[in-house]
Amino acid sequence: MLELAEDEVKNFFKVWAIVFASLSYCYYIGKLINPKGYTRLVAIIPIITLFLALPLNLTSFHLGGMTCFFIAWLANFKLLLFAFDKGPLCANSSISFAKFLALSCLPIKIQHPPHKKSLKSHPSIYNYIIKGILLCLIIKIYDYGDYIHPKIIWLIFFFHSYFTIELVFAFLATSTNILLGLELEPQFNEPLISTSLQDFWGKRWNIMVTRILRPTVYLPTLEYSTKVVGRTWATLPAVMSTFFVSAIMHELIFYYLGRNWPTFEVTWFFLLHGLCLCVEIVAKKLVGGKWRIPRWISGPATVLFVVGTGFWLFLPPLLKAGLDTRPFQEFAAVAKFVRSLKAALTF
Repeated sequence: MLELAEDEVKNFFKVWAIVFASLSYCYYIGKLINPKGYTRLVAIIPIITLFLALPLNLTSFHLGGMTCFFIAWLANFKLLLFAFDKGPLCANSSISFAKFLALSCLPIKIQHPPHKKSLKSHPSIYNYIIKGILLCLIIKIYDYGDYIHPKIIWLIFFFHSYFTIELVFAFLATSTNILLGLELEPQFNEPLISTSLQDFWGKRWNIMVTRILRPTVYLPTLEYSTKVVGRTWATLPAVMSTFFVSAIMHELIFYYLGRNWPTFEVTWFFLLHGLCLCVEIVAKKLVGGKWRIPRWISGPATVLFVVGTGFWLFLPPLLKAGLDTRPFQEFAAVAKFVRSLKAALTF
């Protein structure tokens, strides 16, 4: 297990060395190929293809999961926008090489104009300390996994993932802000207080993905659909297209993590939510704001629907990929490595 962990770390650095070299190529291609559009896209397509293949070199939940999300999803979608002179990579024609690299594969943005936010606008350091302590406690609980009901383990795994993402992004936010003056995109905005599916998916859950799918999928589909069905109902095919692309990307990420052929439960999860969101949009248009479900009903109903469909369609592929056991094994390998390193230093 220890040798496998060392190999994974080596592969991780190799993968990211290739990523940086590839993004360097894209940066200079943007300067050399002035005609934006398909000419630049043809030059970038090999990099997009490479970024889809690179995560296959990693198998761990933590290193592999983050890498496939950052390059196969974020970087590729940003490069597609870059080909047509859109998106964050084209927000400033004089963008520096370092900022181009950071913006390409990390969920960050340039402040316009640069400004310092008040301390109240960011979670306090104590917030992250508490989450770090809770994450350590969760890791310790895994030692007693044989005595805990599997459903409880699944719930613990959810919080494990949530706290890990929060802490990793907090580290990235601090680093990029200090080094480059960039601000990290928020990941979540209190999703448990959502009052509707529109509120949950549009404003509170995985916000960075929403912001990258909007210009790449939603807006182009909306523009085309407006010409076909009119502006009133063009939102519906745009929503379904966005959820379909999100479904495909999730299937791809799940494949990276488990190397299991898709069973398409995740696709049905997103298509179901897209369809229900369309029904919600149509209902709101028909009612016209004259009647609204009370928050104390719509809020719990939304959370129950998301959690219920998640356990039904979203969770099984994760369990099939072994994500209820593999994170524990990875932490055990890290702990063993730390103990061996400590023993070598004391010797």
